[in-house]
Amino acid sequence: MREFDFARQVAVMAVVNRTPDSFYDKGATFALDRAVESALRAADLGADWVDVGGVPFGRGPVVSVEDEIERVVPVVSAITAARPDIVISVDTNRADVAERAIDAGAAVINDTSGLGDPRMAEVLARSQAHVVITHSVGPPRVEKPPAHFDDVVAEVRAFLIERVARAEATGVPRERIIIDPGHDLDKNTLHSLEITRRLDEIAAIGLPLLAAVSNKDFIGESIDRPQGERLAGSLAAMTACIMRGARIVRMHDIAETVDAVRVTEAILGMRAPVRLEHNMHPTRNV
Repeated sequence: MREFDFARQVAVMAVVNRTPDSFYDKGATFALDRAVESALRAADLGADWVDVGGVPFGRGPVVSVEDEIERVVPVVSAITAARPDIVISVDTNRADVAERAIDAGAAVINDTSGLGDPRMAEVLARSQAHVVITHSVGPPRVEKPPAHFDDVVAEVRAFLIERVARAEATGVPRERIIIDPGHDLDKNTLHSLEITRRLDEIAAIGLPLLAAVSNKDFIGESIDRPQGERLAGSLAAMTACIMRGARIVRMHDIAETVDAVRVTEAILGMRAPVRLEHNMHPTRNV
């Protein structure tokens, strides 16, 4: 995988959902050619990574392992053939899907179950792929009681530390592990806001930190905006996460995201301005 210096750069991860009922694009990238076009367009707009998923977020019809493989692997193969420089992530919590995706060219497995599949760490240990270990509570897409934490940040942090140790014990090198606190995953809006406010405590674990906040419900509930009207809120939440230590951001609106990330990097001293003209002329500085 192309190396990133997270002390000097924030990686922008674009989202491509190859599902007929995705919550954001409503199936617009379900067709194989549309999914590939979306990934390549995101890269042209400045995305560093592309995250491909074949199962809808939240509730929805059950997708078999075979169907998920059929949705994900051809996209990975096509992107790899067209643009081998693009870092491809696959959003799956199934070891069988991860194994096939890695064989097709995926460099990252984005596991929102936090190694819920007992075989996932073994598959990753046998590969060269990176893994995103995400905090969640229990199996994905299963009805659960109302979210409750005594201290959401402390509990998320403890979960991530334990799952990272589990991955390392199975043979996944620490340098190939990324962590994600899982905004909105089995959490309510107050929990997600608290995680954002105290994200530096999770960043202190010392591993690259991914923030997946784009169009999440905690943003919509905070400003009373429906899906399709959350771009400004998503960019604000993303910027707050970067300022508190996130170094990978998973977002939908790539052109706007790249601009916001670049300005944030400049503010943090991670990136020099593209040019210096304002009040730099020998005489005309008004």
